[in-house]
Amino acid sequence: MQRVDLKKIDHDVKTGEVCPYIKPNIVDDSVFYIDDEAVGFYIRKMPENMLKLADISNSEFRSNRVPKSKMNRSDTVKAVKDGASYKDAAKFGVSQYSAILGSTPPRPHMRRPYGSISSVHANPSTKMFVKSMLLLERESGKLLQRILPKQYARQQELMSEIPEKWKFGNLFTSSISNYNISAGFHRDNGNLQGAVNVIICKRNNAIGGDLHIPDYNATIDQVDGSMLVYPAWRNVHGVTPIEATHEGGYRNTFIFYALKAFKNLE
Repeated sequence: MQRVDLKKIDHDVKTGEVCPYIKPNIVDDSVFYIDDEAVGFYIRKMPENMLKLADISNSEFRSNRVPKSKMNRSDTVKAVKDGASYKDAAKFGVSQYSAILGSTPPRPHMRRPYGSISSVHANPSTKMFVKSMLLLERESGKLLQRILPKQYARQQELMSEIPEKWKFGNLFTSSISNYNISAGFHRDNGNLQGAVNVIICKRNNAIGGDLHIPDYNATIDQVDGSMLVYPAWRNVHGVTPIEATHEGGYRNTFIFYALKAFKNLE
C-alpha cells in the first residue's frame, strides 16, 4: 500500500455548503498519515470474504425485508414540479434511502432523552441483514488490526468505556446504510474523538459519491467493493453528487461509527 501524507491547505469551504463533483485523486490502496501518524487507509478491493458479505448486506438492504427511511432528492422534486412523473424522475437514481443498525443516541430536543436500539432490529425479516452487517464489522476490525494495529488498540480502548448493550460489534456503536445519499460539507462531531469510521461501498452504473476532504484536497475513489477507514470527527468533509449512468444505477455505503453519547451511558 502506498503512503499518502495528508497536509493541510488553505480553502474557503464552509460547513453546510454543497459538495460539488470533484474527480478522485486517491485511487490506489493507501495508508493515510497526518504528522507522521497513520490515521486511516483505503483499499480499492476488499478481500473476497468481505466482498461476499457486502454483496449479501447490499442485497438484503435493497430488498423489502429491510425497513428504510426514504426521501426524494431535490432534483426529483424539481423534475416532478416541471411535469415529469415520479416513475420518469426516478429513472436515474434520484431516490434516497437509509437504515440505521445498532444504537441511536438520546435526543432530548425530540422528547427522547434516552438512548435506544434501532427499530430495524425488531423486525424478524431483517435477521440476515443484521447478521451480515455484524460479520462485515468483524472482518473490518481484522483488517484494521492488521493494517493499523495502534489505531485498532486505540479503538478498543475507547470502546471499553461503552457499555456492551450499546455496541454494534466490537469497535462501533452503530451503522448506517446510505443509498444514493451524497452529503454537504460537515464534521461528525458526535463521534468519539480518536475513533475511526469504516465506509464500505457498493455501486452499479453510477458516478460520483466520493468522499472529499477539503483540508487535504483529498478525494477518495469509492468504487464498488472498496473500503475506507478515516477519523470522520477530525475534518470537515462531504460526498460528491451521485448520478446514475443507467436506469436503476445506484451507490450504497455501509458506514460503521462510534458515538460519544454512549460513553458510560447506562
